[in-house]
Amino acid sequence: MKSLFLALPGLAHAALRFGCSTLTIERLDPVVEPGNNPSAHVHQVVGGNAFNATVDTSDISALSSCTTCHFQEDHSNYWTANLYFRARNGTYKRVPQMANEFNTGDNGGITVYYTSPAPNVTTAFKPGFRMLAGDAVLRKSEGLGRNMQQCYRCYTKDKFGGSMYSPCMDPVYDTDHLPKQPCAGGIRSNIIFPLCWDGVNLDSPNHKDHVAHPVTGPTSFSVVGGECPKSHPVKIPQVMYEVMWDTRQFNNPEDWPEDGSQPLVLSNGDTTGYGQHGDYVFGWEKDSLQVAMDTGCYLRNCSSLTELPPKVKNQCQVPVSATVDGDLDECKSPLFYS
Repeated sequence: MKSLFLALPGLAHAALRFGCSTLTIERLDPVVEPGNNPSAHVHQVVGGNAFNATVDTSDISALSSCTTCHFQEDHSNYWTANLYFRARNGTYKRVPQMANEFNTGDNGGITVYYTSPAPNVTTAFKPGFRMLAGDAVLRKSEGLGRNMQQCYRCYTKDKFGGSMYSPCMDPVYDTDHLPKQPCAGGIRSNIIFPLCWDGVNLDSPNHKDHVAHPVTGPTSFSVVGGECPKSHPVKIPQVMYEVMWDTRQFNNPEDWPEDGSQPLVLSNGDTTGYGQHGDYVFGWEKDSLQVAMDTGCYLRNCSSLTELPPKVKNQCQVPVSATVDGDLDECKSPLFYS
């Protein structure tokens, strides 16, 4: 995608945008299902190699020896459900990710954004902080305009063609459900996290209650202001995930269901797309994220951080213990809830 910050300058004090290559594709979820191996469904994970079935509640940056993210200081973990193509013969194939714009050379993965709403008002996350955005069991629309937490954009021409609106802001091109037509240039999906924190708890039982959206409701990533509720007075960096799903190999109408229904399914068993969700575990070294927010780091331009070339970050991986690729029979597939 064309960077929204290029089109909308001056809306944020700091605006990091960088790619994180794939770390692993695995049935693990240490936030929602700590200790379970396997977890209920498959996730795609990026970030530091301390990721495992149980993420330590201390400083994970000290436990990680490498990262798949663009900045060496970032050992956080970011993950989402995977996307699969359900063929007419009943088998499932994983839809691969492709490198986003300006992330050439990355091994798929996720583009991550961190935005500060204004100079010197943002408090970076603390070691042990984690949160969840979206609802894995949601199967009906909450309204794109009101929800403003996750969306999809179908590229009908080429990989970076189409609308220049910020994510989840285009009423024509953006939907809160999976596209119902072939997308010649692939599908972009976005997950937007809350902007406000209670200032005390690093987590909560549902991994959501310690954070909140501004009182005016969920915030567009291009307009990161807004008044925080009194219960959550601390502004934190607004995090957004962006995934480019390479659906181009699955656009043959002869492979789609005979009734014309859309054949894509998230790994949590969701054929609607409303259940798109993302998990976040903070893992930046020392005060590196706070410095980046306070000094106005922009996109990948940040003198206080160390950049990693794709050939280095692509080598960072963790072992995989479950089959996630190839043709998968639904009865034996690791896709769905157990």
